[in-house]
Amino acid sequence: MFIETERLIIKDFTMDMAQVVHENSLDEDTRRFVPDEVFETVEDAAETIEFLMSCYDGSEGPFVYPVFTKTSGDNIGYVQMVPLDDGNWEIGYHIAKRFTGNGYATEAVKAFIPVIAEKAGIKEVNGICLSENIASKCVLRKCGFEETSEGSGNYQGEEREIFKSVLKL
Repeated sequence: MFIETERLIIKDFTMDMAQVVHENSLDEDTRRFVPDEVFETVEDAAETIEFLMSCYDGSEGPFVYPVFTKTSGDNIGYVQMVPLDDGNWEIGYHIAKRFTGNGYATEAVKAFIPVIAEKAGIKEVNGICLSENIASKCVLRKCGFEETSEGSGNYQGEEREIFKSVLKL
C-alpha cells in the first residue's frame, strides 16, 4: 500500500514503527474514544503491528495503515477498514493529539476509502463513533458519510451513545 496526498503518505506498517505507535496511542483522546487501541507497552504495539502486517495479503482484514506527514515524515496516526460481524465494513482513524486540528484525518480517509474499498471489494462503508466525539463526526460528514442513526447502542462491549453513518460508493 502506498497512497500519497497533498500532505500525507499512507503505507504499510514495518516492525520498527512500534515505539511511535505506542507513543501515539497514549493520548487522552485514544483512551477516551478508542480504549481498545491503547498500547501500554512497545511490546504490545509490536505484537499488534505484526498481526496487522499479516493481514495485508488477505482479503478479510482488518486493513490498518500508518499515516505520515510528507514534510516531516512523522507517523501521526493510522487509517483502517475493519470487517464487522454482519459482513459490512467500518472505517476507522486516529490522529495523535499533537497533530489534530489540521484536517489530516479527513485527508487520509478521503484518500484511503477508494483504494481499500477496491481491495476489499465493497460498495458501502460504515462510520461509527461515540456521539460525544465531535471531531470524528465532522470527519465522517466531510468525507460524505450520511447519518443513519444516533442514540444508545453497543460500542466496544458497552452501552453508549453512538453516531452511525454510511458512505455508499
